[in-house]
Amino acid sequence: MKYIYLLLPLYLFSCRPANNSNQVAKTNSATELVVLGIAQDAGYPQIDCEKPCCQRVWNKERQPERVTCLGLIDRENKKSWLLEATPDLVSQWQSLKQLCPECEIEGIIITHAHIGHYTGLMYLGREALNAHDLSVYVMPKMADFLSKNGPWSQLLGLQNVAIKELKADSTTILSPALSLIPHLVPHRDEFSETVGFEIVGSNKTALFIPDIDKWSKWEQNLGELIARVDYAFLDATFYDGEELPGRNMAEIPHPFVVETMERLKALSTHDKSKIYCIHLNHTNPLLNLNEEKRIFVENSGFNVSADGLLLPL
Repeated sequence: MKYIYLLLPLYLFSCRPANNSNQVAKTNSATELVVLGIAQDAGYPQIDCEKPCCQRVWNKERQPERVTCLGLIDRENKKSWLLEATPDLVSQWQSLKQLCPECEIEGIIITHAHIGHYTGLMYLGREALNAHDLSVYVMPKMADFLSKNGPWSQLLGLQNVAIKELKADSTTILSPALSLIPHLVPHRDEFSETVGFEIVGSNKTALFIPDIDKWSKWEQNLGELIARVDYAFLDATFYDGEELPGRNMAEIPHPFVVETMERLKALSTHDKSKIYCIHLNHTNPLLNLNEEKRIFVENSGFNVSADGLLLPL
């Protein structure tokens, strides 16, 4: 794509080679979006995994990947936000600070109550950051879940965080240059509803849907949504149904990459180029640069997200 910039490595386990320069890539845009993680909730590698995909990391043949997270930056107003509070929040927070040292991290935006998306809130408590009224943007059921269950309720009691309730399909203004619109999506909603976000910057817009059961269950027209945004970060947890032999995939429903590609095959080359696969399970072949299936996806016009990808917004 025309607007692809790679952020220099900002944490120890970057999947890109180290660079001796202290300079950080910029887009010359007042508002920016940065990818701060691409893995499924449990990370890559996963705990006690003896599969070849994880052994490559244990054997130091490949670097780990952080859990899916985006950073939003408003340079003009000197503010930034994290989209998801992942188990890798510590390094993701630091990456965002290094990318925009003059920016104050104003808050965290959360899609739903699965472990890779909210458990990083633990680092905001008095055992760690001891934050003061950091804004946490969530939907109503998620707000109720946090307020009624420990240890998250303690964050509220100690005023480490301040809940900002979102409303489906309504615009929430983060700053004069950044806003977001949550859209409810069908997912395993054991503790909260699940949303994806439209993110509106000063010049461009992005769609972020890291988790959804199946596109066919959603009332929104995915192709129409992609047509009206500039970037679309979409759930690509599993490449296909053969990825986890022995597991009932109905218990962990996600749209397979091959299904998404089939659904969107009629899109123009331009619209396909907006799409970034994200939220990759440790078994997903798209994690490997030279994997035949990844090459097929990229040759078909789609992108695979990379930690450090920086885009003007």
